[in-house]
Amino acid sequence: MRREVIATDKVAQTGFPYCQAIRYGDLVFVAGQVAIDPATGKLVDGDIGVQTRRVLDNVAAILQAAGTSLEYSLDLLCFLADIADFPSFNQVYRTYFPEDGPPRTTVQAILPLGARVEIRIIAALPEGIEVGRKTSRPTG
Repeated sequence: MRREVIATDKVAQTGFPYCQAIRYGDLVFVAGQVAIDPATGKLVDGDIGVQTRRVLDNVAAILQAAGTSLEYSLDLLCFLADIADFPSFNQVYRTYFPEDGPPRTTVQAILPLGARVEIRIIAALPEGIEVGRKTSRPTG
């Protein structure tokens, strides 16, 4: 199997030493994303709802670049700066995963850049997607 770096300009580049995602076999591993606005490169202002929408939109853009979507999510790891935001976070989360949401773990953590939420995701490729096709920046 081949390891392929996934990168899209539809999500802001952080400048940190990691890639947006790796596609390996029929799986896509997306790095933890915070609510950075791709237009400004800055953390969006707003409450947990605003930031959760931006994060999930960023994750969706990366998954699209990899040839998949939120529909094929297998596992999420969600970090909240304040666990008291959990009900509001869930309210927005349900709009992206209205039925049969993927397994998920949510914990409180200290997040970078003053973010209120960070999400890491593992997703599958839909059947029929050819691994190794040119949808991203190749490694090396």
